[in-house]
Amino acid sequence: MKGEPLMSVDARPMYELSVVVPVYQGEHSLEALAGEVSLLASEQFTPAGRPFRVVEMILVHDGAVDDSAKTMRTLAARYGFVRPLWLSRNFGQHAATLAGMASSVGDWVVTIDEDGQHDPADVGRLLDCALERQVRLVYAAPTNAPPHGNVRNAASATAKWISSHLLGSPIGRFNSFRLIEGEVARGVAAYCGANVYIDIALSWVVGETGYGAVALREERGRRRSGYTVRRLLHHFWQLALTSGTVPLRLVSIVGVIAIVTAFVFSGIVIWQRVYREIPVQGWASTITVISLFAGITLLAIGIIAEYLGIAVSMAMGKPPYLIVSRPRQDIGPRH
Repeated sequence: MKGEPLMSVDARPMYELSVVVPVYQGEHSLEALAGEVSLLASEQFTPAGRPFRVVEMILVHDGAVDDSAKTMRTLAARYGFVRPLWLSRNFGQHAATLAGMASSVGDWVVTIDEDGQHDPADVGRLLDCALERQVRLVYAAPTNAPPHGNVRNAASATAKWISSHLLGSPIGRFNSFRLIEGEVARGVAAYCGANVYIDIALSWVVGETGYGAVALREERGRRRSGYTVRRLLHHFWQLALTSGTVPLRLVSIVGVIAIVTAFVFSGIVIWQRVYREIPVQGWASTITVISLFAGITLLAIGIIAEYLGIAVSMAMGKPPYLIVSRPRQDIGPRH
């Protein structure tokens, strides 16, 4: 039956895996990563003894800033399981991951980074977790700190805490090293709209989530991180807005608190004026209160406008990605 795992030589189901890698700065790291994945292209066994193999490695060219396109073509010529995928421009890591998921064929889809911090050999452990716990989504649970520096790691942990405890996301410990059931991955990629955070989209369609312990490695082959402070803040804002309507509820709560504060403040001023005959100075306190409530109002309008912007983008059919036949560098006169 289509979608069922193949049978290995000893009559146990053979699980076929697709590996999806978004590529932005992979010129010097993809070759080593493909070499590691090639070791999994023949029959392998998970720690629990389940047979599996990688049937494809999809390299998604996300408007790379280096010569990744040449490296991808070289690897595709060397390894039969490597499939280059070209996007029309840089859409971002999440959109590139969705494009790779949509083009996958495996029973399970693994998403990993291009920089080598994720060890492909760990996918067997994630597969065991998925099958033993009967879950459709498994995240890698790092046993060591990510190699990004203390400030970025602390900011990432704070963002995930806010997502889980304040925004109500059912997935609190998420990262880009994931194992997803194939039909779920392809379904999410097909229906996920633009600007939707991929892990939030996955949380909409899966129930319980599994976690498999892995050790992260140092990044390799990168000149600099592709994530600037501005881009990281954009990712957090995207996470907050696509988590649901909790931010709108928070705005309502802040509005109620502001109204109560205004009544209390007014009561204090009236009491001082009537019973203590303290002259009401007025100007400084009035300006302070006006500035406070004007800021709260503008913040609320801004959040509502962001929600409307997302809705308008989806209504207009803005695609999260667009797959083309060649990278931008190949555009030019034909001879």
